[in-house]
Amino acid sequence: MFRPRRDGLANILKNVAWLMGGKGFGAVCSIAYLAVLSRSLGLKDFGHFSLIFATAISLVALASFQTWQTVVKFGAQSVQEKDWTRFGRLIWLCGGLDVAGAVIGCIIAASVFYGFGETLELNARYIDVAFWFACAMLWSRMTTPNGIVRVLDRFDLGIYVEAVVPAGRLIASFIILAVGPTVERFLFAWAFFDLIVGLLYWIVAWRIVPEALHHKHLGHFRETLSTNPSLPQFFGVTYFSSTLDAVYKQGPLLAVGYFLGTSAAGLYRLADQLAQGIGKLSSLLARAIFPEFAMARTTHSIDNFSKLVRQTSIIAAIGGAAVTLAAVFLGEPLLLLIGGEDYVRGAAILIPLAIGASFELASVTYEPLLYSTGHALYPLLVRALAVAVLAAGIFLLVHLGPIGVGIAVAIGLAVLWAVMSLTVKLVLRNLKRTESPQ
Repeated sequence: MFRPRRDGLANILKNVAWLMGGKGFGAVCSIAYLAVLSRSLGLKDFGHFSLIFATAISLVALASFQTWQTVVKFGAQSVQEKDWTRFGRLIWLCGGLDVAGAVIGCIIAASVFYGFGETLELNARYIDVAFWFACAMLWSRMTTPNGIVRVLDRFDLGIYVEAVVPAGRLIASFIILAVGPTVERFLFAWAFFDLIVGLLYWIVAWRIVPEALHHKHLGHFRETLSTNPSLPQFFGVTYFSSTLDAVYKQGPLLAVGYFLGTSAAGLYRLADQLAQGIGKLSSLLARAIFPEFAMARTTHSIDNFSKLVRQTSIIAAIGGAAVTLAAVFLGEPLLLLIGGEDYVRGAAILIPLAIGASFELASVTYEPLLYSTGHALYPLLVRALAVAVLAAGIFLLVHLGPIGVGIAVAIGLAVLWAVMSLTVKLVLRNLKRTESPQ
C-alpha cells in the first residue's frame, strides 16, 4: 500500500538505516559464504568462479537497462500526484525494456562464452554452466520493480526481499560443502536465489501499487514518451553510464584473469569483494539519495536543495575516511579469516582498492544530484574519462601484478571524484543564479 513520505535528510537517513540493516545482515552472511566458497574451491577454482561471475555481471550491465532510475526520475511527480495511470504506463514501458534487454543479453552471452571462452581462460567444462548462469542473472536483475519500491519510499520491503540472497547463499554454501564443493554447484545456488529475489520484487511491487500495474496500462508507449519527451535521452545516458560503471567494477578482474591467470583473479576477487563490502555504504547512500533528490527538486527551493546536498556530502566524506582506515587495520585479518593463508597476500591489493572505494563514497551524492537536476549527460562523460584513465593505468601497471591493477582502480576513482566535484560545484552555482529571486 502507498504511504506518504517524509522530507529531506530525515528520509534519507531513515532509508539508509533500513538499507544498512539489510546490508549488515548481508555482510555477515557474505563473510561466511565467501569463506566456504574460497576455502572449499581453492585459489584456482575460486578464480574460475570469479571470472564467470564477473563476466555475467558485465553482460547484465551491457544488455540490461537501469530502468529503476527512469522510474524514479519520471515517476516521482506521478506518485506525488497519485496519478497511477501515468505511473503505470511508465512502469510497463520500463518493464518491456527490461525484458528486451534480457533476451538480447542471452544472445550476447551465447556468443561470448561459446566464442570467447578460451580468451577468458575458462576451463572448457565450465562453458555451458557459465552461459546458463549469465542468462539467469540477466532475467533476475530487472530493475523496474526496484524503482517502484524506491520511488514509493518502501525501502523496508526491498530490504526484506534482498535478504533472501545472502541468507540463501549461506545455507546453500553449507549444503554444497557437505555434498561436495564444485564451481557448478555454487553457480547454480547463486543463480537460483537471484531468480527468486527477482520474482519477489515484482510481487512486492504489485502488492504496493496494483492499480499502477494493471494490464490496462500496457502498450501506451507512445503516450508515455510524448508525456515525457526527455525520457529517451535520460534513459540512454543512464544506460551508458551504468555500463561504464560496470566496466569499471568488473573490468579490472577480467584484466587480471587475462593478463595474470585464474589464480591471480581469485586473489584479486577476494580483495575486491572485501573492498566493495567495506565501501558498500556508497551504493546504499546512492539508492536512498536519488529518490529524495528527485522529489526535492519538485518541492524544495534551490537553497533548501543545496543544504540537503551539503548534509549528505558531509556524511559521505566521513564514510570515505572510515573505509580507508578499515582497510588498513582490518584487511589482512579479514583475508586470513575468510580465505586462509593462500589469500593473505591480497592485503596489499585491498588497500588501493579501499582507497578507491573511499573516493567513490565521497562522490556518491554527485550522480543523483546531476540526474535530478537534468544534467544526466555529465556523469556519463566523467565516467568515460575515469574508464579511460583506468584502462591506461592497467596497461602501465599490470606488470606489478594484481596490486598494479588495484592502484589503477584507485587513480581512476580519484579522477572521477575530482572532476565530478568541480562539475557539481558549477551546476549548483548556475542553479542558484537562475532560480534565486532577483
